[in-house]
Amino acid sequence: MDTVLQLLSHQFEKAILKAFSNLNHSPAIITPATQKAFGHYQCNSAMKIAKLINEKPVSCAEKIIENLEYVLNDEPFIEKAEIKGPGFINIFIDPYFLQNRLKALLEDDKCLVPTPKHKQKVIVEFSSPNVAKQLHVAHLRSSIIGDSIARLFEFLGHEVLRLNHIGDWGTPFGMLIHYLKMYEPDVLAGKKEPKLSVLEEWYKASRKLFDSDETFKKSAQQEVVKLQAKDPISIKAWEVICDISRKAFEHIYKLLDIKIQARGESFYNPFLPFVIETAKKKHLLEESNGANVIFLEGFKTQEGTPLPIILQKADGGFNYSTTDVAAFWHRAQEEKADRIIVVTDNGQALHFQMAEQAAEKLGFIDPQVTEFNHVTFGLVLGEDGKKIKTRSGQTFKLIDFLEDAVEEAHKILKERYPEENLQEILHLAQILGIDAVKYCDLACLRTKDYTFSYERMLRFEGNTAAFLLYSYVRSLSIQRKAKSSDISLDVLKLSHPSEIELAVHLLQFPDVLLQTTRDLFPNRIADFCYHLAEKFNAFFRDCHVIGDPNQDSRLLLCQAVQKTFESALWILGLKTVEKM
Repeated sequence: MDTVLQLLSHQFEKAILKAFSNLNHSPAIITPATQKAFGHYQCNSAMKIAKLINEKPVSCAEKIIENLEYVLNDEPFIEKAEIKGPGFINIFIDPYFLQNRLKALLEDDKCLVPTPKHKQKVIVEFSSPNVAKQLHVAHLRSSIIGDSIARLFEFLGHEVLRLNHIGDWGTPFGMLIHYLKMYEPDVLAGKKEPKLSVLEEWYKASRKLFDSDETFKKSAQQEVVKLQAKDPISIKAWEVICDISRKAFEHIYKLLDIKIQARGESFYNPFLPFVIETAKKKHLLEESNGANVIFLEGFKTQEGTPLPIILQKADGGFNYSTTDVAAFWHRAQEEKADRIIVVTDNGQALHFQMAEQAAEKLGFIDPQVTEFNHVTFGLVLGEDGKKIKTRSGQTFKLIDFLEDAVEEAHKILKERYPEENLQEILHLAQILGIDAVKYCDLACLRTKDYTFSYERMLRFEGNTAAFLLYSYVRSLSIQRKAKSSDISLDVLKLSHPSEIELAVHLLQFPDVLLQTTRDLFPNRIADFCYHLAEKFNAFFRDCHVIGDPNQDSRLLLCQAVQKTFESALWILGLKTVEKM
């Protein structure tokens, strides 16, 4: 079923072609109205057409309206269209059409979100921590944004592979394995299992020795060679380190309700020589200061000299660029991905631009077959406007960040509901705390930095998770109080302006999701949820439900709100509650 925006676009495109037959193609520019006074939607095509044919925009708008069909499939669709300002066309949807669409929404599992004509294989890489290091607050953004994008494509019906591209290979492991052999042999023998925080401290100690002790450095480098040669003892040591990290990561992913498949850098090791061989065969490989590189178009240093991508270091070793180019090959050629989405901070933009172009030159990825999107994000700032840190100035560990949010939520809920059962408060605090962290992040434009505040994100008013959950619970509460079930869809009638505004917004949900698949900005869905809560609360304020002659019709509207909230909040990765 086409969305409302798609239907409007079709109707206006037909009108434009009738009005201006000399135009080969002029797509209708339709957007949701930003204010009630501008109707439900707005067509801005007259401005563009006026420039093409050297005519006044108002005159073009008049011709479009003259040729506009207000009926769709012999039923009312557009109630009226009127010209405002220099040539904007304000569009009002007929209540009869809205009623029928809402009935269809109530019977559809996906709230009228259309099933894709072509099911795609979508690979989403996100989170991506390093083994032997704790997840910190930067991993929060990657994890939350990546999970939401994966959920979006899953909801739409695509095949999604969620990948955690873990840093689990290279020189750091040689350092750490040698350190453990020297100072903590019981760990490698399986007699002692430290927490990840302890392992991270040992990693830092091994780094200091690597930088200051030449004997330690050489031994650590030899450990890397053994690891690459699949020496059984070295591999066993590597597995022990990875297992400690994996358990710590899984604990956090469980808290965040995130499912993700670990596929470390080590997975791509067998393919790295193939990358070099292919580059040689295609005569792309050049030597630069002893390293094997590819020079790419459009990339230069600050001094203006060509900037290459290094695929093999002077010592013969590979780096993360080689791994990412190999990952492009595997995902496009072996996994047969239609779309590859990688979620990292803004600082990796240049790296992925170069890796993508190198992969294209090598023939590993065809942009006509496989679409690649690098989804970037900004920093999480403290209230001082600087990169968020602990009071001691350390990087904020993600586990502390989440546990603090739950604790803050618990304090607020105890004050708000002093008579409530303690266990219920603890349960609600767990959900609200994590939801608040997630929503605070997703409601922001991902490419920008944002300031984090527990006090602000846990408010019950404004654009917060608490406000959304409270509105969702209200939709349930009204239905519980009415004690009405099995209401016939035939009773659904929209007459009050607040009912109509709410219905129009509910029916915009499919278009919001489709737009988000194109630009991958989850804040669009968060904005939709916030405005849904606002419009539902306005409806509740203006329209009496229980005991009103229109009770059953308005209860159906509450059901539509509940259903849409559940879908939208699930995509954002937020859990719901039944009372609050």
